[in-house]
Amino acid sequence: MKISPNTLRIGIAVTIVVGTIGWLAMSGYDANKSYYVTIAELGGMGEKAYKSQLRVEGFVQPGSIEQNGTHVAFVLNEFESHSPKAATGRLLKVAYKGSEPPPDTFKDDAQALAQGSYGRDGVFHATVLQAKCASKYAPAQPGSTQPGTTPAPSSSPRAAAARPSLHPSNQAAQPLAQ
Repeated sequence: MKISPNTLRIGIAVTIVVGTIGWLAMSGYDANKSYYVTIAELGGMGEKAYKSQLRVEGFVQPGSIEQNGTHVAFVLNEFESHSPKAATGRLLKVAYKGSEPPPDTFKDDAQALAQGSYGRDGVFHATVLQAKCASKYAPAQPGSTQPGTTPAPSSSPRAAAARPSLHPSNQAAQPLAQ
């Protein structure tokens, strides 16, 4: 049985298209194959930590950011600074050397995700840096005021409850007048 020239051309074209799609899928898979680990998990990985592309998550230690153009050195903490666990949290030095400056949300106490490799010098060398908004929406500490509110003058709780609050989130926090 003889194969016609048209069938042969179609077969070659299909093979090229399927091969190209397969190659793109595999190369894209390899490029994004970096594991997400916490600082504690990174410490327990042993030799594997030095040989893998990783993504590490933590909170930017307040006062640790040192920026020089697009290069930034900072420290990640396992916990937020206002958390009671922050004093016992593990720390990780990070050196970011990317082509773009860090995002605007990259500030003290921001949750950050650094992608790169862990060096034998104990520094995480990041090439990609992402940051979530700092924890400005955390519950107010006792005795502090929230942005957009004015501190109540010292008076009885009943008088404080009678004052209207313009901020909807403050409605639940105020005692009800009886």
